[in-house]
Parts: sequence; structure tokens; C-alpha cells
Amino acid sequence: MTYTRPIGVLGMGTYLPSTVRTNAEVAAGAGVTPEWISERTGVRERHVAAPGEAASDLAAHAVRSAVRAAGLDMADIGLLICGTSTPDELGPATACRIQTLTGADRAVALDVSAACSGWLFAAKVAHDWLRTAEGGTRYAVAVGVEAYSRFLDPADRGTAVLFADGAAAAVLGPVAEPGGFAQFSLGSDGALADRVLIPAGGSRRPASAATLAGRDHFIRMDGRAIGRFITDVFPRLITDALDRAGLALADVDCVVAHQPNPVLLRRIGADLGIPDDRLVVVGDEVGNIGAASTPYALARAVDTRPLKPGDRILLAAFGAGMTWGSALLTWSGAPAVAADPAACPRSVPSTDRTAERSTSQGAAR
Repeated sequence: MTYTRPIGVLGMGTYLPSTVRTNAEVAAGAGVTPEWISERTGVRERHVAAPGEAASDLAAHAVRSAVRAAGLDMADIGLLICGTSTPDELGPATACRIQTLTGADRAVALDVSAACSGWLFAAKVAHDWLRTAEGGTRYAVAVGVEAYSRFLDPADRGTAVLFADGAAAAVLGPVAEPGGFAQFSLGSDGALADRVLIPAGGSRRPASAATLAGRDHFIRMDGRAIGRFITDVFPRLITDALDRAGLALADVDCVVAHQPNPVLLRRIGADLGIPDDRLVVVGDEVGNIGAASTPYALARAVDTRPLKPGDRILLAAFGAGMTWGSALLTWSGAPAVAADPAACPRSVPSTDRTAERSTSQGAAR
């Protein structure tokens, strides 16, 4: 069985931790000035997860908000896909943690690992799953989340000034024509995998005294190589997507891209001829939040532009791996809800949950 109705976005939710780290705070550890950060990156501030607050906790808040925005209950969600490069653990899937935290008990939960392209890859999987009505699933959630602050070397100016924490989610489901996703195109080049990575902690280089001493559990990035990659791939994503759809740039109402560096993003956008009012830039206020960057920018566009039903959006993402992707999305009028950190109940970290179960079992005896 295949649905004939297009699959689009029904609701969006975002979450940023309440702690904000300013350029002055980051500059002190990175050996640069606040002005250097602003001029080179455009980032003004970034949000940082609280102690004990994992990627799944951030994502759960965004997922709850997205489902609420869509006017649905958690019981309606049949598929939950998480895009992240900073999972709670190497296993199980962080999506399984999110499922438990949100009560999405009927959902199939799985992770997609495509770094900063993760949410778009997750949206493609969810889109195709729903189009084929796999398992009778009608609604899916694609969430992007990162807790990068756990993996940053404060002295590394190439990463400490850019990366931050946050989450954004979208509920996908059937929408009325002409709304919905079209023209997905994804790609990867594993030969460039070492350009940005966390070297240790996996099966190739398990954690050891040597990896800890070598600070190999922090993000390492070849900034110049990544800059060249973005300068090449971002224009190609835009032009290829327009060519596939037979459109001109003037036919697109909004360009929503990954937010690696606001200065770089604006410069490439200007070179492509994208008007300032059509290119969504949010990295200045949140930094690079990886897999959450593209959906967060899309959710912000809902409120700040605002997006109108029928608006044509060009999505472009690129990240470590290296990975990249694009899609066209005709907006169906979905709302977005931002979770208020002050109003969000704190989820119990996994270590505390284990202790909690042990205590309750002991009391039961």
C-alpha cells in the first residue's frame, strides 16, 4: 500500500538549554578575543546542556513540543527517528531513550548517523516509510539533536567557538496537495571522514588511559578543509536541486540550510544571489548545533518570516562523513512550538534511573 497524498510537516518543536555561553566566556579559554569570534564566525552566543542533561533529554523536549504543535498525542506516533552524532551511549539508539522519555510507546525507534545532515537523512527515511504505509504508520517524528559541549576542548578555537547544544523536531504525515516534500537527494564521501570526527571512544580506538591523556575524545576538525568542502558543496546543492525541479532561484521563497558558520553561510548565499530575506540564518544566536541546525532554522522561519501555506522551501544540509543532502518542501502551514527550559521537567539521567530502580527493588524486598 502506498499513500497518494504527499508527506509534509504537521508540526515542529525546538529546545535550547537554559545556560548560555557568551563569546567572552568562550574566548577566555580559546585564546582569542570576543571580537575575533564575532568577525570570523558571526556566532554571538551558544546554549549549553546542564550537568546530567543528555542528548535524549534535549530531544525529548523538542519532540513533545512538535507533537503538541501538530495537535497529536504520543500514541499517534508510529516512527521516531533521531539524527545525532552525540548519542547518549554508543548503544542503544538514542531514539529508544527518547521514546521512553516521551511515552511514544507505539513508535519504532531508531537512529540515523549522518552528523550535521542527520535530520534531513531522518526526514527522508520517515518520508519513504510513511509513503509506503509501512506497518500502518501514519505519523512519524524526525528529531535532530546534539550535546556537543560534552566533546569540546575549550582550548581549541576551531571548535569551541562554533559548536553548541540544542534540539529540533518535526512531525511528518500526510498533507494536502501541493504541500509536502519532493526532490530529495542525499550523498556522502567517506574518503573525507577524517576531516571532522571524535577520534576515540568507538571500536577502532576504544577508551583507554592513552586516549584520555591524548584528549582524543574531543571533536577534531580540519577547519580549512571543512571550509573548502562547504564552499563547494553548498552552491552545488542549491543549483542541483533547482535543476532537478526545473525551478529558478526566484521560484523559491526560503532557503533553509545547515548553520556551520553564519559568516560563511551569508557569504556563499550572497555569491549565489540568494536575497538576504530569503536565506535563513540562525547560527549567530545558537552556534552550530549539528543535526538540529536545519530543523531549528526551519522552525524559526515559521515564526520570524513567517512561512505561509504554499511557500516553497529549499532545504540543504552538509556535515561530517562527509555527508550532504537537499530537498524541496512546500509548506502546509504547520505551527512550531519552542519548549521553555524553565518550564521543562528535568528527565532522570540513565545512571540515576539505574540507581532508582535498585532502590525501589530493594525497598520491595
